[in-house]
Amino acid sequence: MKFAPNRLYIEAYNKCPTCGILLYEKPANALTETVQSNGKTYCSQWCVDWEADRAARRATEAAAS
Repeated sequence: MKFAPNRLYIEAYNKCPTCGILLYEKPANALTETVQSNGKTYCSQWCVDWEADRAARRATEAAAS
């Protein structure tokens, strides 16, 4: 798949598991570096925290059922 006018190609699509944004080695649209957590790569610490909160909410809902 052609990705850019300078004929660069994408060999693999790496996405943040929480928000789905494409992750690059040096992201042009991000102010901070990517975050590694639980063997996954996230676009920001916010996405790491959100996934942990979602897991806690799901556990609470499962316990209430």
